[in-house]
Amino acid sequence: MADKARPEEAPPEAALRRRRAAFARGVEAEAAAATLFEAKGFAILERRARTPRGEIDLVARRDGLVVFIEVKARASLRFAAESILLRQRRRIVGAAEIYLSRHPELAGLDMRLDVVLVAPGAPPLHLPGAFEAE
Repeated sequence: MADKARPEEAPPEAALRRRRAAFARGVEAEAAAATLFEAKGFAILERRARTPRGEIDLVARRDGLVVFIEVKARASLRFAAESILLRQRRRIVGAAEIYLSRHPELAGLDMRLDVVLVAPGAPPLHLPGAFEAE
């Protein structure tokens, strides 16, 4: 007898649509953040950089500075800011360390950890040096 997924094991269609919509909002928010950084003279080195410690939304460089950027999209800028928890900050720092170890050409540059908050009806809010590596 062939294995059939029971209906309660399969994700409901509405949940799948919500996940796809959230993914699309995230991609749009990252594009808005990249545009913001490019307007400030940064080159985007990588988008969605994957490491064993997690993903870095954007990596940007301008002159002697490399910036690791976390993009948060929520219903309001306040909700976006509140969504950056200590556990997540630690993950981003760990991912940035791994990224730098993979890119020795960036080793001598200054490093900064920024956040860009994105919400409907508001321009993206850039928080330079939003947190420090511990």
